[in-house]
Amino acid sequence: MNGLEIAVLYVHLFAAVLFVGGSFFFWLILEPVTYTLTRDESERTALVARVARRFGQFTNPLLILLVATGIYNATWYLPSLSALTMTPGGELLLTKGLVVAVLIALIYLHGAYYGPKIVRLARERRYDELRALRRRSRAVSMINLALMLAVLLLAVLLQSYP
Repeated sequence: MNGLEIAVLYVHLFAAVLFVGGSFFFWLILEPVTYTLTRDESERTALVARVARRFGQFTNPLLILLVATGIYNATWYLPSLSALTMTPGGELLLTKGLVVAVLIALIYLHGAYYGPKIVRLARERRYDELRALRRRSRAVSMINLALMLAVLLLAVLLQSYP
């Protein structure tokens, strides 16, 4: 590996740590703890929304960085585009790319649909609808976390291919 490859790999890994670690922290630590901070659902939802917006300021650039550096890093495994379907490493890489595409789509679906609607329902104090929507939102979030773990597993598996 030359200096540029090492630098790009380091940037990719650092961005992955921030993105995946931040996501797990948000959903497994921060969001549940907010239930202990206040009984007012509107206030709690506003707090989670503020943190989510702040985290979003980092996740958007991180996702762009991860995709760009990931494409660069993929060239190590692909002597040609036909290798995507003709070699085990290429197939793993293609699978990883498809999982990443689904993950990104779900992340933006969640942010564009669930986030604003949850905030609106909490502000309007429509708690029954809010609880139902939160259940669906959490399901999507847990799927996202599972997809992040799948991407990490595929990345580790790729290390066994030259």
